Amino acid sequence: MAKAKSSKKWIQGAIKEPGSLTKTAKKAGAVKEEGTIKEAWLREQAAKGNTTTARRARLALTLKKMSKGKK
Repeated sequence: MAKAKSSKKWIQGAIKEPGSLTKTAKKAGAVKEEGTIKEAWLREQAAKGNTTTARRARLALTLKKMSKGKK
């Protein structure tokens, strides 16, 4: 079996609706004054299983880890 070709721009393909997680977080009151989402809320949502919000929260946590290494 051939291995699937890896895309270098996988993040762009993973984010289908930009801003949707922030919109959901605002409705829940989980956005800080500076406009960032509370990490505790993200972790709580990520643990909820396979819902859309849970998947978005897990991606946000993954992207946060990636950005820390680039400084």
